Amino acid sequence: MTERISETLDKLSSRKAVKYSVYISAVVIFFGLILIPPIAGIFIKWDNIQFILDQPVLVNRALSAIQNSFIIALVVAALDLIAGIPMAWLIARGKSRWLSALDTLADIPFIIPTTALGFSLLLFWSGSGGISALFGESLVSPGWLLVMLLHFTFSFPVVVRVMVGALLDYKAEFERASRTLGAAPFTAMRTVTFPVLRPAMISAFILAFARSVSETGATIVVAGVFENGSVFIQNIKNDFTAGLVTQATYDGAIVFASTILIVVSVAIFVGIRFLGPKLKLPLKRVRPVTERKLSYKTAERSRNIVVLVVFFGLVLLPSLFVALSAFQVIPTPTFTEAVTGTGIWGAYWQSLLLSYLLGGVVTVLNIIIGLPAAILIARKKAGKFMSSIFDLLVNVPLVVPSIALGVSLGIFWKTSFALPDIILLIFAHLSITYPYFVRSMAAAVERISPDMEEASRTLGAKPLGVFRTIVFPLTKYSMLSGAIMVFTRSVSETGATLAVTSTLRTAPVLLVEWIKQAVPSTDIALASGFLVLFSFIILLLLRLVIGREEKY
Repeated sequence: MTERISETLDKLSSRKAVKYSVYISAVVIFFGLILIPPIAGIFIKWDNIQFILDQPVLVNRALSAIQNSFIIALVVAALDLIAGIPMAWLIARGKSRWLSALDTLADIPFIIPTTALGFSLLLFWSGSGGISALFGESLVSPGWLLVMLLHFTFSFPVVVRVMVGALLDYKAEFERASRTLGAAPFTAMRTVTFPVLRPAMISAFILAFARSVSETGATIVVAGVFENGSVFIQNIKNDFTAGLVTQATYDGAIVFASTILIVVSVAIFVGIRFLGPKLKLPLKRVRPVTERKLSYKTAERSRNIVVLVVFFGLVLLPSLFVALSAFQVIPTPTFTEAVTGTGIWGAYWQSLLLSYLLGGVVTVLNIIIGLPAAILIARKKAGKFMSSIFDLLVNVPLVVPSIALGVSLGIFWKTSFALPDIILLIFAHLSITYPYFVRSMAAAVERISPDMEEASRTLGAKPLGVFRTIVFPLTKYSMLSGAIMVFTRSVSETGATLAVTSTLRTAPVLLVEWIKQAVPSTDIALASGFLVLFSFIILLLLRLVIGREEKY
């Protein structure tokens, strides 16, 4: 029965009408659900931009904040690559049985609600009970440095996830051939592996950059008086709520800041996408003695130790610091109330269920509509120029601050259609997460030689059969990585959720309300702990079910 269904689908996939319908549907869905709504929401309020242009002080403040956004995002993305590639190499090429757990631990900062993550880093780096206790004073005060540490913490897993997928999808025959011809492991990695993985590096850099530019909730917690683009928008919103600025000024500020963020980010993406592949990798100058020393077990062990210190010291421990106090709550009545759903905990379990159901729905939708888009981009199905344009447009939702994206989506859908809040919530999370899956899968498909697919077609395989027997097996881990990024990003999203609905509360939104309502910190810590624990279990089970690719 299964074989008969596969044969029928294979025959259908060979028909031009069906094939073109799939790709056209992917493009129409992208423009109709992902790109146009947030952009249209901005232009609906475009006339209000004049209200901010008439205030030079406010314009200069906005431009300074936006400049800060791009400086921090570029620096953080570069640091993510420097630290993330060795971490991904350790996970993908290491031999220890504990690496599956390490692989899952790398996703932890992704699954912590952004507000809780910012609060955790604030306590760890600046609070009296964190690392600052060792120095008798605040080690890192709120400001630009703490913002950079925060952005490194939540964007680091993005780079690791993309690069682990790339390494596990990559078949290392050429690398092994290089080593059999006398090249040291480090030289083989630099001259053979890295050039092949260049598309994944570019995608990882873009995702880390965009994640930094768009983050709102956590940045506000640690920024202090420092402003970047998203903090500026939130501060203007606070001023509007307090009656310090008019509705027109508030709308104009969002339009002004969002437009510049989008335009400049797209320009940066154009530069990265067109100049990145032209980078001269590998470097022509070879240092055989130095590179052979870097290939020794001692050097490899030292590199792994540094990578693990960076990961545990700058990423994992600061992320989990707020949840560590949850263990102290277990012997108290608060834990019993939480388990039994007493008082405020009843709403918490409902919000947690909503978060996971929403994350699951959004992940499935991304796989369905994202796969054709990724193949269209990677294989230039619409022509080289149009596919490149589509590739750039996919990144646009990434760079709009989540709160601004939520406001724009709310304006568009509520103005044009009377949609239920749950549909608005799905559309908002789909807009935010869609680029993560498409970017990850497009980079994976680009790594597959078109000659392999062509050889399969000349032997009689239909398009769906080519995908099922060649593309899917070679990109399975990248698909899992993209799904994990989508799921965890959806579960942790706060800003856009707050902007599009006031009736439905996900777990991160509920935690924000608890913070505003001065709910005891022990309850907040325990709630964060539950969220981290359950998300970790889900990810670990997913990995056990899917299984890991063979290491090379």
